[in-house]
Amino acid sequence: MISIVLPAKNEGAALAELLPRLSGAQPNAEIIVVDDGSSDDTATICARFGVTTVRQPYSMGNGAAIKRGARTARGEIIVFMDADGQHDPGDVERLVAKIGDGYDMVVGARDWSGQAGAGRGLANTFYNWLASCMTGHRVADLTSGFRVVRAEKFREFLHLLPNGFSYPTTITMAFFRSAYAVAYEPIAVHKRVGKSHIKPLRDGVRFLLIIFKIATLYSPLKLFVPASAAFFMLGLGYYIYTFTILHRFTNMSVLLFSAAVIVFLIGLVSEQITAMTYRRDDVK
Repeated sequence: MISIVLPAKNEGAALAELLPRLSGAQPNAEIIVVDDGSSDDTATICARFGVTTVRQPYSMGNGAAIKRGARTARGEIIVFMDADGQHDPGDVERLVAKIGDGYDMVVGARDWSGQAGAGRGLANTFYNWLASCMTGHRVADLTSGFRVVRAEKFREFLHLLPNGFSYPTTITMAFFRSAYAVAYEPIAVHKRVGKSHIKPLRDGVRFLLIIFKIATLYSPLKLFVPASAAFFMLGLGYYIYTFTILHRFTNMSVLLFSAAVIVFLIGLVSEQITAMTYRRDDVK
């Protein structure tokens, strides 16, 4: 059985167009709309088309809606889609079929034309590059909200997912960290219905924090070792300079060398914490 989860906040107009198309493309699927405290007619539209509705009494965020939907879904395969009309229901079958090839998650990857503006496109390109460096695997679209997962494996990481934006980033890194197979399939993205809930300034800062989250979530040493090496090289360079000019070992050199050691040790501790976070008990 396939469950399709759509997190929605004030997406009544888009759902009125999307739900009949989705039902037609996947007549046997369980369709779940998680109403994230909408103030429009989202609930009425869902009732009209007879889909399962999980209503949150107030807005908890996109990630919270995803978690509520994953807990409610009864299918072994869960499809996550945006409720704003950007994703084509016709692509569901293709992504689900890819799961059958032995993958644990299949992500719908947007090309440059599918990005919401040049700024978002450049930012997502940078995130993809960074994630690829961190994981050692090609990440075609780190932030895509259109993905198909094996429900059992996805639920292992619900405690890691944030309540706000960036759940795609977190779950992608979690799957790679746990050696679950991830594939990317190209998709076309349509213009969304209504206005985006993303605020450029506020969410720009949040997405900037994703960069650091990627590093610390996946492999902290890949972040801390270069920082430690930078402090060490600064200390060494300053020591060579002061020894040549002043013929002594200065306090600043001691401080930089100490910082290098401290940052490296923090990285080691973070690596152990990360390993414990992803540890799974496979013995039944």
